[in-house]
Order: sequence, then C-alpha cells, then structure tokens
Amino acid sequence: MGHAGFFTIIRPANSFVAGFAAIVAYRIANGTLVYDGILLMAIVTLITAAGNVINDYYDAAIDAINRPGRPIPSGAVSRNAALVYAGLLFFLGILLAGFTSLLCLAIALFNTILLVAYAARLKSTPFFGNVTVSYLAASIFLFGGALAGVNRVPDMLPLVAITFLAMLARELLKDAEDIDGDRAGGADTLPIRIGVRKTALLAFVFAVAAVAASVIPSLWWGAYYLGAIALVDIVIALAAFRALGCTDPGCVKSTGSTSLLKIGMFASLVVFTLSAVLL
Repeated sequence: MGHAGFFTIIRPANSFVAGFAAIVAYRIANGTLVYDGILLMAIVTLITAAGNVINDYYDAAIDAINRPGRPIPSGAVSRNAALVYAGLLFFLGILLAGFTSLLCLAIALFNTILLVAYAARLKSTPFFGNVTVSYLAASIFLFGGALAGVNRVPDMLPLVAITFLAMLARELLKDAEDIDGDRAGGADTLPIRIGVRKTALLAFVFAVAAVAASVIPSLWWGAYYLGAIALVDIVIALAAFRALGCTDPGCVKSTGSTSLLKIGMFASLVVFTLSAVLL
C-alpha cells in the first residue's frame, strides 16, 4: 500500500468539485465569500471524500469486475485501511461542521448517515439508491443556503432541483452500464429489473426535467444566464438522448452519455458561478 492509493480512493477531482460547489452555493445564497465559505468547502470535501472511500469499501467485489483498477481491488489500499480512513474523514468533516450552524451540522450528520447507508444497503435498492445519491449531490446547495441563513434555503431550491434531476439521469445510465458487475455482485438495480431500454427512457425524462428547471434562475439572473445555460442544456439533453434505444450495457457505454452528463453538470456549475459573481 502507498500514499497514492489513499489519494486516489477519495476521488480527488470529485471531492474537490463538490467542495467548490459548496462555495458557489454559499456565494449565491450570501452574496459574499468569507471565512465561512472556505469552512463549508472543507466540510463538503471531507465528507464527500469519506463517502467515496466507504463506497469503495462496500463495492470491492463489484469493482473487481467493473473497475479492477480502483485502489481496493488493485491492492493499493486494503479494505480495513479504507474503513479506518473513511471513519477519520467523516469525523473531521463533522467536527468542522460543529463550527457552523445547527442546521448545517444537522445536514452534515444526516448526509454522513445516508452516505454509509447508501454504500452498505441503499445502493442495491432499485431506484431509491439512485434517488439517494442524487439528493446527496443536490444537498450541497441546501448546505450553502443553510450556512447563509434558514431564510436563504428556499432560494436554493431551483439549483437543488437542477442538480438532483441531472444527477438522477446520470446515475440511472451508470447503473445501465454496470449491469454485469452489479448482477454478479448481487445488486438489484433498476436496469436489472426493467431493462436498459426503459431505464434509458426514464433517464431522458429526468434530463429534460433538469433542462426545464434550469430556466427558473433566469428570473433573477436574466437573459445572459439563460443564454449560457441553454448551451449546457443542449449537452445534457443530447447526452441522455444518445442512450435512447440502447438495449445492453455495451451500447450505453459506447454512447459516452454518462461522461457527457458529467461534463454538462460541471458546465452548469461554471454558469452558476459566473452568474453569481457577475449578474
């Protein structure tokens, strides 16, 4: 085992983007970037990293089939070490959350419990597991609003909806890609139950809903935001559209839909950031 494995297992890019999204959320909710925003970024980054590690801990058998290069199946990090590492990261994230507000601390504790429950059991629950991870991604904006004040939380709901719906579309398509490994690992996902074609159609519906929700912030950010988000919406809609008609995991993978959705979600975060700063 080496240090590189412990760095890779937290999915650093994923964790950092989540932390950055928290700063964006706080900037949108509060209108400024102060010490609290940096603290929020650290909390979200740590808890997201911990969630990634505990997910790999429980997914070791499935990853040995779907992603053999991941740190645990490749031998870079042992399962026991991963468990201790996840616990330490969760502890540090919750400790820092204690220096914010009671609402933020409550969200941090709830999300920590949900992350562990997701990795241990909910991930193999058809659709509900997808809803759980989508909420966890969208809750970053709730967290930012909560830190700025309870009265700011409602203002964040459109961004929560956009993130939740786009993430749900991606999660469904990821499950469609991973049918073989999930079935071998005993998971019971929605694509296994209803098939790839129906899953792809459902993902497209959620992607379109995300596009529809993305129009709402134009009410306060105006035409410049609407023009920028329209470009992102094209990517998101196209990504989900490409998987329509697929009937097997290989087809979904070949479309690159999940990667395109990830790009679209990151691009939407960039648009939110620029809008919050410039408009």
